[in-house]
Amino acid sequence: MVSLETPICDFDLPAIDFSLLGTDGKIWTLDQCRGENGLLVMFICNHCPYVKAILERLVRDTNELKKLGINTVAIMSNDPADYQEDSFENMQRVAKENSFSFPYLYDETQQIAQTYGAVCTPDFFGYNKDLQLQYRGRLDASRKEAAAPDARRDLFEAMKYVAETGRGPQQQIPSIGCSIKWRAA
Repeated sequence: MVSLETPICDFDLPAIDFSLLGTDGKIWTLDQCRGENGLLVMFICNHCPYVKAILERLVRDTNELKKLGINTVAIMSNDPADYQEDSFENMQRVAKENSFSFPYLYDETQQIAQTYGAVCTPDFFGYNKDLQLQYRGRLDASRKEAAAPDARRDLFEAMKYVAETGRGPQQQIPSIGCSIKWRAA
């Protein structure tokens, strides 16, 4: 397992369209996922300890962001050949067990992760209502274990600010997680 940090936010970079199969059996596009005040695109997977450590907080924060007009979409881009836990069937199970209120999509070709420049799980891309990038940071201080219950909610606070102003905070702490498991060339 290789741990990586996300790069610095490239402010105003436009969101990239996609058309991916969701765990609900539907095909989802960028436009179908966006909210009135923005969109959080997150690259996650099922097996990563960094993702497992934050799942409960992730569901909480995305539910609260939805009330602010920020929708969420999760994309799984790992190659499940070496990580069976990341199979589509297991994606469906994880989405159901954790009551995901957002689409959980399978990037089978890994093209969307490559186009976005995703490097790890979790990797968060927070967009404003014009689908311009405003946040590329962490959920909170969690690592392979959940942070303290009173930890600052970096992603939630940043995306709330995006919903209110259209701009993200200048100071952002990178997310850290497992490297995306790319297919062998």
